[in-house]
Amino acid sequence: MTDLQAVKLESKKTSGFKKFLRWLTFISIVVLIVIFWWKYYYVFGEGVKSGELNYVVKKGNVFKTYEGKLIQSGFRSKAAGTVQSYEFEFSVENDSIANVLMNNSGNYFDLHYKEFKGAIPWRGYSEFVVDKIITMKAVDR
Repeated sequence: MTDLQAVKLESKKTSGFKKFLRWLTFISIVVLIVIFWWKYYYVFGEGVKSGELNYVVKKGNVFKTYEGKLIQSGFRSKAAGTVQSYEFEFSVENDSIANVLMNNSGNYFDLHYKEFKGAIPWRGYSEFVVDKIITMKAVDR
């Protein structure tokens, strides 16, 4: 065996390991991207919540997001002997929806929301993101 043949044989051995490492890295990156998408961008559920809008504020240190709270009518008891009101805390991505909500605080709303498995800073602090106002009614006082 000549020196040239030995070098070719050695390069084939290392290229197989390098090929394995490249595939392992590629598959790992794809798996991490899928997990990130599933945790933060996959819509886990969606629905409608109704109640009196308590507040909507724009806040945040780096990412300014709209956060709000809707007080639903009725009371529920999480534990025996206690009473707690329904509160639905949510985030809003759309500026125009947030402005309508901020200008009509105290009114009765039906809000459509999407539920995610996790919150991300540029979308808001809540896993619940309001994406549509279905109806708005003035509250009789």
